[in-house]
Amino acid sequence: MRLLLVEDTARLRDLLVEAVHGVGWRIDAVGSVSDAEEAVACAEYDLLLVDLGLPDGDGLDLIRAFRQARKKTPILVLTARGAVDERIAGLDAGADDYLAKPFNHGEFLARCRALLRRSPNASAPALTAGQLTFDLASGSVVCGGDEMAFAPRERAVLEMLMRDAGRVVNKRKLEHALSEFGDELSSNALETAVSRLRKKLDRATTGVSLETIRGVGYLLREKMS
Repeated sequence: MRLLLVEDTARLRDLLVEAVHGVGWRIDAVGSVSDAEEAVACAEYDLLLVDLGLPDGDGLDLIRAFRQARKKTPILVLTARGAVDERIAGLDAGADDYLAKPFNHGEFLARCRALLRRSPNASAPALTAGQLTFDLASGSVVCGGDEMAFAPRERAVLEMLMRDAGRVVNKRKLEHALSEFGDELSSNALETAVSRLRKKLDRATTGVSLETIRGVGYLLREKMS
């Protein structure tokens, strides 16, 4: 899952990025309307988190423009504008949910999970391969009834490989998808994440193998029983 956060308060932005990373989702964080417009032009997102009071414009205008472009990505408004008429304005502009500041981070993540289940990119609530089940909303990975522990980058690699299980995933595509806005992922970082992921998969009875296709990318293949 990849999220875009549009929030100009640096402290809150950092806290929300930390919370999102903690559940294994990727997130790009920007602080202005112009940066948000650049981000949505460069990447596909599963959820947008939009503050309304931005330094170069109103978040409502950003939401309206996004919807006028016929983009269906869910949008959660995060704002200090908590009056009923202001919430109505946000929803009428095209937002799917509204969370008034200050808010509890547990509730924030719960609302994100609920909206991610509606994302057009989430074609199914869970991915399966071999004995693995990957819950797309929560980010949890279960094997044989037991939850497996992965670092955020390992989990993100596994998600992409499970989405295309049985097909080779291009290395450059992985690097681009795992990079966050303005922070490209190095080849070494990807290789390290894949190596650690492979070791964890091999230690458990997952029913899958993670193969390196030299010069191309990686393949998650179900083992023959």
